[in-house]
Amino acid sequence: MPRFMQLSDGSTTSKTSRPPPVSPGVSPAQRAADRFAVNGNAVVTGGAGGIGAVACRALLEHGVQGLAIFDMYPDRAQPTLDKLQSEFPEATAVFKRVDVTDAASVDSAVEEVEGVFGSIEILLCFAGITGSIHALEITPENWRRMLEINTTGAFLCSQAVARSMIKNGNKGSIVLMASISGHVTNYPQPHVHYNASKAALISMKSSLAAEWATYGISVNSISPGYMDTVLNEGSHLQSLREAWAKRTPYGRMGHPDELTGAIILLVSNAGSYITGADIIVDGGLTVF
Repeated sequence: MPRFMQLSDGSTTSKTSRPPPVSPGVSPAQRAADRFAVNGNAVVTGGAGGIGAVACRALLEHGVQGLAIFDMYPDRAQPTLDKLQSEFPEATAVFKRVDVTDAASVDSAVEEVEGVFGSIEILLCFAGITGSIHALEITPENWRRMLEINTTGAFLCSQAVARSMIKNGNKGSIVLMASISGHVTNYPQPHVHYNASKAALISMKSSLAAEWATYGISVNSISPGYMDTVLNEGSHLQSLREAWAKRTPYGRMGHPDELTGAIILLVSNAGSYITGADIIVDGGLTVF
């Protein structure tokens, strides 16, 4: 039997109906605040990393009530969690040690978070790895590990959270961390397995956006350019950092904070009609 995806009909009773109009008498300042308000509870995979931690703070700043960090490294995640909890005492923040490539680990963590928060409205899939290896030297293990973590891990987390959203009948937003590497070939570092993992994410995002729209679940991705994070620090990378900056019209690497505008747009009221999109945040590198 062939299977067919079902799209939403957009009716007033559907999960993709038009947002209600703004109430009369709302001040311009309140209307602006409401536009970028982020409601509900969020899971952030890789939430202890440089970009992940910045994204967690932005979510809390815009109104997220419950935040769960999924990460493999408790010693790195706990300080991040403690700092966020002290800055946002009214929110609930939890940490779960999760291997995103293990479906049972992901499902268990999502179920536990659902038990704490009641529901999950937002997922940021930011867990990932990188590595430079010449194509002739990549082993099958190198290839599989890169795609297992970056691509399969993102799918398993998206699937588990989408199932939770559908079961509870709530709409939601999923954002995948893609990269300009899914659009252009990285240079000068050899990155074929990394590039392939990110290109696959961009394609996956579109398929999930089509399938899950009827449930009111938006699926989008962000493609950062070269970001000034701990992964790109160190004297051994100085020549690469200089090469990246020279190839970028802005003449510099990006800061993780410069990704938060795109993140908040996609998970807030302002992004109510955005799904299947990939937002490139790269200082102009991909214009060439």
